[in-house]
Amino acid sequence: MTSSSSCNISSIYRYPVKGLSPELLGEVRLEPGQTLPGDRIYAIENGSGRFDVNEPKYLPKINFLMLMRNERLAMLDTSFDAESHMLTISRAGKPVASGDLSTLIGRKMIEQFFAGFIRAKKLRGAPHIVHAPGHSFSDVSAKCVHIINLASVREVERVAEQVIDPLRFRGNIYVDGLEPWQEFGWIDQDIQMGECRLNVFKRTERCAATNVDPQSGDRDMAIPALIQRNWGHSDFGVYARVIEDGVVKTDDQVSLST
Repeated sequence: MTSSSSCNISSIYRYPVKGLSPELLGEVRLEPGQTLPGDRIYAIENGSGRFDVNEPKYLPKINFLMLMRNERLAMLDTSFDAESHMLTISRAGKPVASGDLSTLIGRKMIEQFFAGFIRAKKLRGAPHIVHAPGHSFSDVSAKCVHIINLASVREVERVAEQVIDPLRFRGNIYVDGLEPWQEFGWIDQDIQMGECRLNVFKRTERCAATNVDPQSGDRDMAIPALIQRNWGHSDFGVYARVIEDGVVKTDDQVSLST
């Protein structure tokens, strides 16, 4: 990052249920070795899966309902109450299902909705909501935060010649004020983000989930192929581990640590 550049947090999101819609946050406290609090704490197994709530371990996303294969999920808007664990699902502005995910009956109500909503040919059995305290159903095994550079989004927009919703990339923290792809230069370096320090350790390899419009559910682009064709890779965004705790909030500055 050059001395003349000024990078700030544009927005912060978490996804309480893997594969469903995000929750916009104004600020959040990050803890060392943890994900963004409340991020992907629930997931919906596609049929009878391998996740063991007594011995929770990372599993590839193919085990769960996800946008890469279940694009209809993008047609839903969800609201999750972190205190009550009540999930409300709406479609076209109208509530269609709700349930307390901390209770068996609440989970059953949501599972029954998805059993009817997801096309049968894409189900390997009855959907099953899973959760384990302290576990995050992230796309990577490391507990980390996913950062997206909005300048890189605009660069892909320029080449694609169409508007791209940044939420296609399902990041946690969106930053602005960098050059396109400048975030890749952060690999193996520490960054200061508000009160918090993080270590950037991995570029995000993209999958077909980014091809789905997060508003309509239409599979209307081929973003990994577009990036590969124009830049010789299919990466977009970076992962960072929290190494010093602190509060981060919208408009906080982001810079390389010295």
